[in-house]
Amino acid sequence: MTDNHDAALTYSSYLKVDELLKLQQPLSDGPEHDELLFIVIHQTYELWFKELIHEFKAVQRSLEAGDTHYSLSILGRIRTIMKICVAQIDILETMTPLQFNSFRDRLGASSGFQSAQFREVEAILGRRDSKTAAHLMPEDKARVEALMKTRSIWDSALRYVHSRGFAIPDQILDRDYSKHYEPNSDVQTSLLDMHRNDPEGSLICERLVDIDEGLQEWRYRHVKMVERTIGHKSGTGGSSGADYLASTLFKPVFPDLWEIRSKF
Repeated sequence: MTDNHDAALTYSSYLKVDELLKLQQPLSDGPEHDELLFIVIHQTYELWFKELIHEFKAVQRSLEAGDTHYSLSILGRIRTIMKICVAQIDILETMTPLQFNSFRDRLGASSGFQSAQFREVEAILGRRDSKTAAHLMPEDKARVEALMKTRSIWDSALRYVHSRGFAIPDQILDRDYSKHYEPNSDVQTSLLDMHRNDPEGSLICERLVDIDEGLQEWRYRHVKMVERTIGHKSGTGGSSGADYLASTLFKPVFPDLWEIRSKF
């Protein structure tokens, strides 16, 4: 027999569609036509950030358990989500500077720099800079700072490499996770060995390169979108806008995997 609760379940009630569609509340007079697009895009980003955090934590557990095939599946999903995040910039770029400025003053001190979930994504990927959390609300700040003291996805990947029989120095495996990871020649030697002698394990490394490249692609597109929309003016919330974003470019999160490219 079907449970009465299940029988009453609908597409709308399961997904909370009515509640969801009430969350877009433009503040401009009219309101301005393009403000709804701006809100929908950024709310969607937050949903994807939530999913990325969920998937990254799952793949960390999978890597540390030595499960190659499940790890490959999740890493592939993460890369696909990142592609979607980049593609959304194409939609934002349909909004001209004049259209954005028609409601920009209503944003006040709010800024994308205040996205706690994106800071969580960065922490999971290995960023160790407490200043990035300084402007967050206390509860969000505590969550980001806690993540910065735990193993990053790269630390989990190195445990996976070690479990496949490739030497990773103890001082790397048991390092202080609150410190920024520095490229290591011994690690690079083992990664090269894995690529040459462990085809399955090397696929994990290449999926991680996909994700690293995807993050850099997202940062680059974000910079160009901001330049296209506001030039070099300060960003909302007093941030330095495109100039700050440009400073984050070409800084890989898995540097060892890039260092070995010229050594094959």
